[in-house]
Amino acid sequence: MAQHHASTAPRVLVLGIGNILWADEGFGVRAVEAFHRAYAVPDNVTILDGGTQGLYLVQFVTEADHLIVFDAIDYGLVPGTLKLVEDEEVPKFTGAKKMSLHQTGFQEVLSAADLLGHYPEKLALIGCQPVDLEDWGGPLTGPVKAVIPRALQIAADLLAAWGIAIRPRSADEVVPALLENDIDFESYERREAQPAPVL
Repeated sequence: MAQHHASTAPRVLVLGIGNILWADEGFGVRAVEAFHRAYAVPDNVTILDGGTQGLYLVQFVTEADHLIVFDAIDYGLVPGTLKLVEDEEVPKFTGAKKMSLHQTGFQEVLSAADLLGHYPEKLALIGCQPVDLEDWGGPLTGPVKAVIPRALQIAADLLAAWGIAIRPRSADEVVPALLENDIDFESYERREAQPAPVL
């Protein structure tokens, strides 16, 4: 196998997409947040909370040689089931989702990257079958939350197979802020939670 020198190391994007305000639609975002807390990655790897940004993600996808996506996918399987889909199979599944609040399906993001001539060489979708997408404002359901550690392991195994060295963070390590391409949900939720001022 050819050794990558630092200058030619593949650019890798680990992306979580979804809406944390809509129950299991938040799987992708919660998974990528957990991945970021669990692992330190080399400089050629970008970890991104893509939220519901749709086509704004094209700029990140076109810069990636290898792409891992965490998302809630309706595979028609038992809720909480994780399924790994790779390369040319990925668009079939990212387009199947009609229940999503993403303004743009990820299939369109991939199509746009393809049109721009910068499609990832390697593509992996770590999808989780949601339980309940009707629960507006609810947290992840138990079966979906329970499989996040397994989803992180799948991602770590993929990166290892691609020759990317990541390391588990130590318990006392300071975790840098996660790159977000979305509204700041933390302050959004805090602002929402504050009682209205008494006039």
